[in-house]
Amino acid sequence: MLPDSQRKTIDELSGDLDLTTGDGAAKRSAFWTMLTLSALVATAGVLSDSTATVIGAMIIAPLSTPIMGIALGLATRESGAAARSGRYVVAGAVVVITIGAVFGWGLPGTFELLDNSQISGRTSPDFLDMVAAIATGFAGAVALARRDVGAVLPGVAIAISLVPPLAVVGVCLGDGAPTLALGALLLFLSNLIALVLAGTLVFSALTFTVLSEQTRADHSRRKTYLSLALLTLLVAVPLLANTAANLYLSVLRGRAEQTAKQWIEATPAASVSSVDFTGIDLVIGVQTPGSLPPVDELVTDLEGQLPNGVDVVVTTTLGERIEAGTLGGE
Repeated sequence: MLPDSQRKTIDELSGDLDLTTGDGAAKRSAFWTMLTLSALVATAGVLSDSTATVIGAMIIAPLSTPIMGIALGLATRESGAAARSGRYVVAGAVVVITIGAVFGWGLPGTFELLDNSQISGRTSPDFLDMVAAIATGFAGAVALARRDVGAVLPGVAIAISLVPPLAVVGVCLGDGAPTLALGALLLFLSNLIALVLAGTLVFSALTFTVLSEQTRADHSRRKTYLSLALLTLLVAVPLLANTAANLYLSVLRGRAEQTAKQWIEATPAASVSSVDFTGIDLVIGVQTPGSLPPVDELVTDLEGQLPNGVDVVVTTTLGERIEAGTLGGE
């Protein structure tokens, strides 16, 4: 992956990733300017539910630079390097969340967060998100370590989502939805850890050829890898749990959809358009030109198919919202 003819030196990488080396003032000015602009673009894109705008924010966001700086500091074990980059990551995350929270605080009360695909798609991450993030992290680290593949970095920026999840965290906090904010924060942390893990492994391979024999034998590298493994485990466990929960909900949705189709099939020209869970509500969307069969029959049919306590709601194309009942209720 790192041929000698295309391999960057440690000094070159440090110049690219450490915001305090060289012309540090100019680097930091560019970092904060582009981060603030990317946060504004990302928040606007999230609230307008515009995928193109959010992608634009991903491309201009500079947050991956200090994150990879953490990885380089861990790989070289230069005193204070990882901590310096880490401070920029934390401060940058706070800035993005704050901007998102300001916009979220000003949202009208009728704004439904989960009706927005840019928000709903970032508040329930699963294990596949981390798998993709680790692969993207390796691609980014290799591109940074080689002189001949830097052109892939915009693609890496698009594939690894950093600023948009933080913008979603802020929007959700500003709108008073801390649980959704936690889900988006989990997505950001999984992407961050994946980048640091992949970057540390690639940069360690790069530094192995230039470090002294004494440094190679230093056991502190094992501590670094152990710490990274523990962090990965801490994030992977909730992601795996969320993956299992999503699979379970998918099974329940399938059961509910099949039952709803049987319930509605006697009504001419009527059909089930959607079946979704919103909290503990099972919302069944129905397209119908006229009246529906009794909704209590639907609730009865769903008994035993879904857990007790689920509230069944039927919405129609005629604008009706019918509270059908609660499964297992009296």
